[in-house]
Amino acid sequence: MNKQWPSTKMREPILVSACLLGLPTRYDGKAKRSQAVIDYLQRENLLPIPVCPEQLAGMSTPREKTFFHSGDGHAVLVGHGKVISVHGQSMNEVFCLGAKLTLQIARLSHCDRVLFKERSPSCGVHQMYRGDECVHGVGVTTALLNSNGFEVISEEDL
Repeated sequence: MNKQWPSTKMREPILVSACLLGLPTRYDGKAKRSQAVIDYLQRENLLPIPVCPEQLAGMSTPREKTFFHSGDGHAVLVGHGKVISVHGQSMNEVFCLGAKLTLQIARLSHCDRVLFKERSPSCGVHQMYRGDECVHGVGVTTALLNSNGFEVISEEDL
């Protein structure tokens, strides 16, 4: 048994960006392990369910950097926004698929809460990149989870 986490008995599941848990799932093949996230999960006796929407959609790691060309996650879901790769390829279909698969995992895992990586085009909770500029907005997966009643916070909310 892993000594880092207490028993799963009576632990509330929470969806967590895999990179925050130390898994190398980011576009650049790196992790963004957050000790604050680990401490929060342990303190609150939460069971982390690691996800990477982009990997779930079939994207490789490492992969091309992506960002919003227009709109945010909500706009992408209704067909008005656009996520593109650094080479200008539309990534809307892939990001929407990753969001839908993440929603399925959240439901299957009985998660009510989500803890995501800020500024990610999938997981951004308060901020995201439009080109090279960091702006207010949400990622595609966060938008879908929010619209389905999930509470989504970022590591910066802890």
